[in-house]
Amino acid sequence: MPKFEDEPEAAGGRTSTSSRRETILSLVEMLLRHGDEHDSGLSQQPTFEDDKDVPTVDEHLQSAGAEAFNRFQKKINNLDKELRNFSNAARQLGSSAAILSSAFHLRTRIAHILYLYRLNAADLYPRKIKPPVSSTSSGPEVDQHKPPRTRRSHRLSGRHRALPHVARPTVDSNIDLEEFPNQFEALATEVTTFVDCLNEFPEFTDEAVNASISSFEGDLKYWANCLHNYRGQFRYPAVQRYIQDLSFEMGEHIDSITSTLSMFIEVGVPTIRFAQKHGATNLLNLSTVATFFSAVTATTLQFSFELDNRTGDAVNSFWFLSLVFSIAAAVNSLLGLTWKQAMYRSPGHRVPWWVLIWIKRSPLIFLVLSVASFSIGLCLFTYASGQSRVTSTITTVFTVFTSFGLAAVSAWFASERWAFTQHRGKKWLGDILVEVNEKFLQLPGISSIFRVLRWASKWASLRIASAGTKFQRAKSITKSIISSDSEKVSDIENGIPMTLSSDDVNALSTLSRRRPSETGPASPLVDSPTIASTAGSPISPPNTPTSPPHSPAPVSPGRQLWKNAFRTVKMSTALSNPRAVRSPQRQRTTSSTLLPSDRNRNGTDPPVKAIVRSRVAGLVPRLKCLEPTQDMAAHQALVRHLQFSPDGKYLATSSWDRTSVIFRVQDSVVTHHRTLAHAKGFVGQVAWSPTGHLLLTKLNRAVKVWTKDGVCQRTIERPTYVESVTWFPGGEAFLSVEGSNVTKLNLKGKVLGMYDFGSMKLQDVAVTPDCIRLLGVGPLLESPGGLRPSKSRAEKRLTVYNLDRNEIEHATPVLNDVKDITLARSSRTGLVALVSYENKAPPQLWKLEMVKDVARLTLRHTYMPKTQVDFAGPSYFGGKNDELVLCAGKAGDIYIWDQESGALLHHVRAQDLGGDLTCIAWNHAEDNPFMFATGSHDGALRIWTKLERKSHNQHDSSALDNQLPFTRSSSPSEMGDMQRTDSPFTQQFESSFANSVESFGSGTGPSSLSGNRERVVAFAAAPPPNAAVDSEISS
Repeated sequence: MPKFEDEPEAAGGRTSTSSRRETILSLVEMLLRHGDEHDSGLSQQPTFEDDKDVPTVDEHLQSAGAEAFNRFQKKINNLDKELRNFSNAARQLGSSAAILSSAFHLRTRIAHILYLYRLNAADLYPRKIKPPVSSTSSGPEVDQHKPPRTRRSHRLSGRHRALPHVARPTVDSNIDLEEFPNQFEALATEVTTFVDCLNEFPEFTDEAVNASISSFEGDLKYWANCLHNYRGQFRYPAVQRYIQDLSFEMGEHIDSITSTLSMFIEVGVPTIRFAQKHGATNLLNLSTVATFFSAVTATTLQFSFELDNRTGDAVNSFWFLSLVFSIAAAVNSLLGLTWKQAMYRSPGHRVPWWVLIWIKRSPLIFLVLSVASFSIGLCLFTYASGQSRVTSTITTVFTVFTSFGLAAVSAWFASERWAFTQHRGKKWLGDILVEVNEKFLQLPGISSIFRVLRWASKWASLRIASAGTKFQRAKSITKSIISSDSEKVSDIENGIPMTLSSDDVNALSTLSRRRPSETGPASPLVDSPTIASTAGSPISPPNTPTSPPHSPAPVSPGRQLWKNAFRTVKMSTALSNPRAVRSPQRQRTTSSTLLPSDRNRNGTDPPVKAIVRSRVAGLVPRLKCLEPTQDMAAHQALVRHLQFSPDGKYLATSSWDRTSVIFRVQDSVVTHHRTLAHAKGFVGQVAWSPTGHLLLTKLNRAVKVWTKDGVCQRTIERPTYVESVTWFPGGEAFLSVEGSNVTKLNLKGKVLGMYDFGSMKLQDVAVTPDCIRLLGVGPLLESPGGLRPSKSRAEKRLTVYNLDRNEIEHATPVLNDVKDITLARSSRTGLVALVSYENKAPPQLWKLEMVKDVARLTLRHTYMPKTQVDFAGPSYFGGKNDELVLCAGKAGDIYIWDQESGALLHHVRAQDLGGDLTCIAWNHAEDNPFMFATGSHDGALRIWTKLERKSHNQHDSSALDNQLPFTRSSSPSEMGDMQRTDSPFTQQFESSFANSVESFGSGTGPSSLSGNRERVVAFAAAPPPNAAVDSEISS
């Protein structure tokens, strides 16, 4: 590239100019984005964290979404690669045209799915994901960053043109996001066709592939059925985010199919190829035998065609039939071989039965008929040609014998096939014959006949054994009498040495290797080093006629022990080195977690971030000074829920110990007021009325109405399980969430209305201030078509219900387990809803806005913590005008965010608190200082506020409290008039805090632990002497 002379001098100027231009462009883009959000309310304002080491929330979501899409694209490409490998391996199989075609269509469909997901991700994360190219793309592995290369179009002839299943899949770029449901349904159809074609190979069936594809098919149909309800909304960010979340669920299915398909390529395809090759080899061998037999038959015809008698005519007839059958067997074998190796042949179950029998069974049947005809003709030929009677008889007998064997074996093969067809391999033919034999023997006449035959056979065997014994004894006596060499016999008896022949020595050495149990009695030969005898002379003791001619020498016990030890060592050595067996290893795939986003930040702060910092500058110091000032043992079981009254004067708690406690709040000090005892059932929720005069406590199938002084006004029984309760804004009625219905009740329990949310299982509802709409959250029990997910998570919805029209106005899908919704009014954005989820999903802020007279929810913020947190209970608004959002983690972390910007203002770490948390609540009436409460799993209640030090005594008391652990009060959750027990922790430190309580109290003196039913922590004033557990009063 040519260089200009003034280039070095202008380099610095261009750098500064480009930097200013980028800054101006970024500011203009931000202002335009802010103006579009203010006008339409559809786009989201970027939010930022107020920590230097944490990236902005918007940047984090962009990076996390882009990484999730890249992982999904990689999984799609891996599946496409395995499908290509499968196609290459399956081309070697017979009848593979269907599976090749289905694999190609499946590749085309996943390419369309990937194209739509890239289009969806480009709308959600425009700074990280580029939109797909507008031209037609080929295959999911196409790189979108590279420009398409121009290729010369060559017109190929039919001989060199690629087959349809070999070509690369192409994607129609005209499809839109509205095609997601149709594409999911088409993908479900393609995977079903693929697995059906895969199961058409009878040689091998992989249950793992069937199970993974069946679950994928079920989830695809469920997603498609649910997405049909959002027709026309696929450009809305909420629906796009839901579809993007489905990529994780789909990716798990794709990983499972990829791994099982890889194992099928390694194991299944070679098995199918071996089975098909084995069948082809059998047909080829059958064709060879039939051809050879036809040649033999044709040769023998040369000797019989001149016979002119009747027997000769019969011989020619049978031999001509044999020749015809053998030729038919050879031809049909070659036909079956060609059909088996054809790639485009139909599967076996799609071929007519007579065609299948002719191709598979006729060669063997024709060959058997040919052999039988030739054998009959051969027997007749021996008589027709004038052979001798011996030749004719022998030929006939052996022909009948071989024919009977052939017929018997053929019958056995046919019976084995029948047994397999009837019992599907559960029983062998031998087992069936044994069962038939047992049933036959159990017949009355047959059993008696067999008993007689058994007795007769036993008697005959005994007689034969007795005759054999007598014959052996007579034979031995005869041998001893015939012996003529009495001198040798006497020499043997006297132990005189003699010389044996080499054969006798070998016989003795062979017999000496026997075990001691097999050798006879000791012989005098063992004691004599040399024995002289004449070669071939028998050697036998005279008085033992039944002993063998030569008695071998027994093996000594010591030598036998050595032989046994050596044999044992050899066996142990052989067993200690087993042959290494290699087991096939499945390739495991794991879903990776979100990678940390890019932490590099621009040095110049945008104006929006500067505004956020200036607004929250006054909130951060006020939150940093909050600390736990009271720690009370409120319950004996975990604290399920807690809530401050609207005026901030009372705090109500509920627990699984069947009690609910009302605490009085005065001057940032919490004291026990009333204990509300419940005879049965866990207390799952408390809800103060908008005026603060009444309190609702939720049981499993009932709702109790209490006054703030602890008087039960009414118990309202409900027929089904009550999930949650919510007050109407005016306080004249409340809502009971029961399954898919919301029931409106007055304070006397009268039903004022019922609202059906369809197939949703509601978890919580909220009422808008104008009492026109309900906002409900919960999962779908089933899709609109009645489908349920096979493996993935069920769809959850945020639903807007219009009370005037009694119908669902709008629904927003989410994938995380939603549990709670709370409404608040923001001075800047209007009515907003805070949605809480279970487990590790962070809370989200949704805005309720009107679009063409239809209310719908749009996502404003996702409140991201620094690290992944397992959240406990619902999140709440806090601060003045609900400017804060706070949530607790199960491990003990507390997070407080700014509501409008999503900035993390304060984080209380778990190790600073100790113990796990179950719920949290904010006191909206306390603004200076702030105040909130937390409940824990062990029943403890902790109050957080700013500790005031107004006097010297209070300063000393606070110093003492900072040095010692918190003192918890005894549990005020006892039932009725049961005697309360003091907490061991309180008893241990009671004496240590006695003086502190006296100096910190309000002048009434220390609390009497035995006289009162409650004990207050060291920081709180003593409760009034008349504080007691109020009994339930029925109206």
